[in-house]
Amino acid sequence: MKMNMILRKLEEKGITLQAIIDTALELYIGEDKDKIKEKLHSLLLRYLEDINVQALLLSAILLEENFKAEGDPVNLIADELIGINIAEYIGGKFALFNFFYYDTRKPGILKELPPFLDDAIGGLIAGCMTKLFEDKS
Repeated sequence: MKMNMILRKLEEKGITLQAIIDTALELYIGEDKDKIKEKLHSLLLRYLEDINVQALLLSAILLEENFKAEGDPVNLIADELIGINIAEYIGGKFALFNFFYYDTRKPGILKELPPFLDDAIGGLIAGCMTKLFEDKS
């Protein structure tokens, strides 16, 4: 299977699909983690092919490369807006709560990433985790 452009760009930044899955599952409380992991993997691949998600992730990558900020300044909100938009695009308004859950706890790879990427990946995780449980009947 051909790797899509955005996944390749994320991997160049040290953000692997496995690291995203591990980060998402770090805050997961529930049973059958293997089944959830499998479904999450599929959802992530699906949304990494979505042009809207790709555009928002690419904007975070480009901002990281071209905008230098020391740490995560409090007056910087564009990073939060990218993360929120990814989360809500995938999982609707409920994903906003998941976004803030991941954003404040910064599990796994999120604690290692710079401001734009941690929020973009946090939004991707939050949206997919929300969508995963919304689809569960």
